Amino acid sequence: MPSIIRTSLQTAVALVIGAPFSVLAQPCDPQFQAAGQQCGDQLNTITTAVPFLMISVDSRAGGMGDAGVAVSPDANSIHWNPSKLAFAENDGEFSMSYSPWLRNLVPDMSLAYLAGYKRLGNKRSTVGASLRYFNLGSILFTDVNGSTIRDFKPAEFAVDLAFAQQFGDNFSGGVAIRYINSNLTGGISVQGANSKAGQSVAADVSFFYQKKEMQLGDREGSFALGLNISNVGARMSYTDAGTQDFIPINLRLGPAFTLDMDEYNSLTFAFDVNKLLVPTPPVYLLDEDGAVVIDPATDRPAVASGRDPNVGVATGIFGSFSDAPGNVSYDDNGNVVVEAGSPLREELREVNLSGGLEYWYAKQFAFRTGYFYEHYTKGNRKYFTLGAGLRYNIFSLDLSYLIANAQRSPLANTLRFTLGFRFDGKG
Repeated sequence: MPSIIRTSLQTAVALVIGAPFSVLAQPCDPQFQAAGQQCGDQLNTITTAVPFLMISVDSRAGGMGDAGVAVSPDANSIHWNPSKLAFAENDGEFSMSYSPWLRNLVPDMSLAYLAGYKRLGNKRSTVGASLRYFNLGSILFTDVNGSTIRDFKPAEFAVDLAFAQQFGDNFSGGVAIRYINSNLTGGISVQGANSKAGQSVAADVSFFYQKKEMQLGDREGSFALGLNISNVGARMSYTDAGTQDFIPINLRLGPAFTLDMDEYNSLTFAFDVNKLLVPTPPVYLLDEDGAVVIDPATDRPAVASGRDPNVGVATGIFGSFSDAPGNVSYDDNGNVVVEAGSPLREELREVNLSGGLEYWYAKQFAFRTGYFYEHYTKGNRKYFTLGAGLRYNIFSLDLSYLIANAQRSPLANTLRFTLGFRFDGKG
């Protein structure tokens, strides 16, 4: 495999897709125990191809801790929950977002997002489209001797088409079809095999429920609930004979509650729960010399705990709720020991939590804040977010800022900018 001169990019990619998992029980580290780690907890990050599909694309949700499945609809709903578009207040909307990404590690990595929608004549159906482009900067490929092969600028993109339909005054459903292209090597030869751009086609299935004009004492409010199963699609490979990787199939579920405090002031609370619906890496069986045992029946590494991740998409989705290996160790006789209760505990740790708050004054000025939580054994992303928004006539401008609560986090100080245009259909 060609090496990459810029080790900072290697680190950045590892932090985006997750660190390698361990096949041995981790020792009890006092600093982790002080942070709540249990003895024997093992790092077991779930990795997928094209993880850029899971990055928050816009400043509004980005300022609310990446919570967006049930907040009021806008053009960026294609990413968070396409079914929300059926209840869009405007006749159409167009949005442009940009975010420098992991600039603490790589100076030229960025994510750009374009999205728009148009309500159809029946006012109960909406169509939308979006383009997501992830620029990974510039890298230098070298051979095993350190000789330069070539410069290359890897990039990934996804194109979406979405449709949303109202099924009543309070309920809607939506679908999105997505084409994904990931060109990380530019066709360079790897160990005698030509690499290629990874490609896949995926779909989102989503639902949205809203209850407006709720009375809470002397104040009015509204409630919403959203569900989106995204990126359900074929596995991806970067060589003709290479291993196929799952794309980030994801379950996103959450409520949002809006309180109208008076004619000018409103407050929205949002909460999202996320879980990747892909196989969890198992713990493989080791021999006396510490080498992975190969199962002669399948010619694949033997699994000590968990399940073989080489399965189909449907099997991977349904199995993702019960395939965590838990904490694994070996007794004095070399037998595999799985800590009681640790598989279920690990399954629960695979759920990421997002919570956010949005305040509007006169529907013109917004302030947002939020928090994102991921368990340390599953990636350890934990950060606060701040955001602000301005609406004037048909224009809107939003920005968000990420504050990581870990030292030297590559996500720290991430900025997002979003510019929007709304059309009311009146000319």
